[in-house]
Amino acid sequence: MRLRFAGLGVTFLCASLCIAAQKPVTATIISMQSVECGTKKEGKNNSTALVCQQYLVRTSTTEYQIRQPKPSEQAILPANTPIEFTLDNDKMKFKLNGKKYEFLVVGTSAIQAR
Repeated sequence: MRLRFAGLGVTFLCASLCIAAQKPVTATIISMQSVECGTKKEGKNNSTALVCQQYLVRTSTTEYQIRQPKPSEQAILPANTPIEFTLDNDKMKFKLNGKKYEFLVVGTSAIQAR
């Protein structure tokens, strides 16, 4: 009987941690830069560098570098824009002006306490 209660307790603890992980985090898009993110082969000997937008997103404790998953005609997001995001493995998901975005997290760093 004790084993069942212990198992049930562990299940509730794990479920509550999973739910807490999906809570949106408030952040601000700080800056954007264009970075090379691959090449596109054109013919036998020619290739063109592909460019993706990479953004710096800052929370109260962490800075995230996020990048488009693939080069596309995606709109450029304005700097100093507040967002609420969730993290799912190595992806940051958020909505901005009614449109859903999904970016790859390519780097993180802690913000020093002042």
